[in-house]
Amino acid sequence: MNKKETIIQTRAKKLRKKLSVIYPDAYCELDYKNPLQLLVATILSAQCTDVRVNKVTPLLFQRCESAIDYSTISQEELETIIHSTGFFRNKATAIRKTAMALLQRHQGIVPSTLGELSALPGVGRKTANVVLSNAFNIHEGVVVDTHVGRLAQRLGLTSQHHPVKIEQDLMKLFNRKDWGILSHWLIWHGRRRCYARKPDCRHCELHALCPSAKKFLIELG
Repeated sequence: MNKKETIIQTRAKKLRKKLSVIYPDAYCELDYKNPLQLLVATILSAQCTDVRVNKVTPLLFQRCESAIDYSTISQEELETIIHSTGFFRNKATAIRKTAMALLQRHQGIVPSTLGELSALPGVGRKTANVVLSNAFNIHEGVVVDTHVGRLAQRLGLTSQHHPVKIEQDLMKLFNRKDWGILSHWLIWHGRRRCYARKPDCRHCELHALCPSAKKFLIELG
């Protein structure tokens, strides 16, 4: 391990300790009661806030309780229910196709392996990791959404820009048992402090560990 790698590894350890204190109760902020609900909610969360998704899912989950329900609901009705989440046509199509695949391949049950989940229509690695980590407590990787990607770069944990490469860097820096909670910590910090446009560096609890803080403070005046 070279000097740069040692510095990053040390920073990661300090960040892990700090984040666990700042957000001891961090959790997935999508509302769900079972793996199928989480899978659908995660598909809906693309380019949409969890708050908005949580306003839509109560009616949706009441209307559709099983993979059969999602496969038989009309495209038009589903689009109407999820309209406010944006990209509703594509999302409705993805949900219905995923439900059909669940029925054809898994007897309508959401599988608990990365390969089987990732092979479902409309389900990529990120969505699969969300479901595995939160619904099954299985940690095959780190969920890299826009918040995680942004913070991993700002905190100097990666120089990569592609989600899969960012994930690979984070997996090397943190213990497997922390992969699930790590994404929650970073997502919570991204939503509450390290905003995309104007990060609140002055009040940031991670200020002393963040290589980007000084730059943002100068830019923000």
